[in-house]
Amino acid sequence: MPKFKSNSGAKKRVRLTGTGRLKRKKAYHSHILTKKSQKRKRNLRKATLVSASEEKNIKMLVPYL
Repeated sequence: MPKFKSNSGAKKRVRLTGTGRLKRKKAYHSHILTKKSQKRKRNLRKATLVSASEEKNIKMLVPYL
């Protein structure tokens, strides 16, 4: 059985938690930060989990995570 290729983009963006869920960074925190409130920017710093509906698709992209 051949090995699967991991998707390089997905590989850089997700990590596995202890319970097997996928952790990701939030969007909208890279540029044009002057018009965003301090509270909004502070909340964007925190990592979050990949939604349950997308988790299967991401795990297919990164099979050896």
